[in-house]
Amino acid sequence: MAEATLTATRLQGGVWEGWLAGGGDDPKIAATHLDRDLPGIEVAPGDGGHRVRVPVPAELLSDGMQTVVLSDAATGARLASFAILAGDALSEDIRAEVDLLRAELDMLKRAFRRHCAAAE
Repeated sequence: MAEATLTATRLQGGVWEGWLAGGGDDPKIAATHLDRDLPGIEVAPGDGGHRVRVPVPAELLSDGMQTVVLSDAATGARLASFAILAGDALSEDIRAEVDLLRAELDMLKRAFRRHCAAAE
């Protein structure tokens, strides 16, 4: 594979997506988690590169940080990686705290609006 750059575009609906630039005509991508190959990788040609889709298996989701490494299947060169944080480890994360605060603020706003509507 020619000099390749794999850039993440999004993770949605259980599928990680990225854009591969400079990967040659028929690039082969491997995705691994804990030295286990993940199935179902799609590499589709696009305008000046390839779209890469990696389905995230449900069994990969568990407490803690899970990292998937994407590499050139022919050479083993690391192209990209992504991590998923879930479970108890997330409860101590500041992002989870902010999300919880947002949810509580939304609840308070709804209660305040109901109170104001009832007072009219």
